[in-house]
Amino acid sequence: MTPESVMSIGRDAMEVSILLVAVILLPVLGVGLLISMFQAATQINEMTLSFVPKLLVMFMTILFAGSWMLGLLTDYANRLIESIPTLIG
Repeated sequence: MTPESVMSIGRDAMEVSILLVAVILLPVLGVGLLISMFQAATQINEMTLSFVPKLLVMFMTILFAGSWMLGLLTDYANRLIESIPTLIG
């Protein structure tokens, strides 16, 4: 196992991780920004007003993009497992 192959595996793992996290994080951040602007305009400082919509958006994102996310993760795992013989020897 060469240092280049280790770096390639690590880079691929980071790319998959960033894609999986970004799919959930970006919509939640957008909703959080909108709710923060609404709270600043109305001066409502209710904690559940910011938490519940973000939680709902997260669940909806997982519901709609979950199959794609699972497919991406299983494809990466399959590629990694199939490359084990070439990595070993």
